[in-house]
Amino acid sequence: MGGTIETGVFKTGYGELIIGSFEDQLCLCDWRYRKMRTAIDLRIEAGLQAAYVESESEIIIETRKQLSAYFAGELKLFDLPSLLVGSDFQKKVWKLLLEIPFGKTESYAGLSEKLGDVKAIRAVATANGANAISIIVPCHRIIGSDGSLTGYAGGLQTKRRLLRLENAFAQGELFPQD
Repeated sequence: MGGTIETGVFKTGYGELIIGSFEDQLCLCDWRYRKMRTAIDLRIEAGLQAAYVESESEIIIETRKQLSAYFAGELKLFDLPSLLVGSDFQKKVWKLLLEIPFGKTESYAGLSEKLGDVKAIRAVATANGANAISIIVPCHRIIGSDGSLTGYAGGLQTKRRLLRLENAFAQGELFPQD
């Protein structure tokens, strides 16, 4: 391995995030205690041919700043140089996630349709679950076709809170917190 992925922890009111940067790009912003933590970390290390090192980079500092503004309802669109590390299919799904506007949701079936393969729902769900840049690549905006909340790396309560936060600020009103 040649390069380094600088990482830092960010404790929020929604849970702890691990933020990582590689060559001045955000490559990780993920829930610290998620079930797939090891698999996600290994995929990024292998994909970038790099090793994790605890360090403060400018990208990590800027990511914390933008996430804090997002949680305060002051930011609806992130502006961070990002590096998506995954298969071509995963990257297609993650790029579609970036098109879902703040305060809106989409279903797995809807994403599959946008990809041009309505039968790809399970593959889309798997790619969604493998997203390593939570909140910024808004996988929390994906719900079941029936409107139900489905799996989320940060937990369903966190997903519910994020959707309420976005809807509250999108609508100009606040919903009660869980």
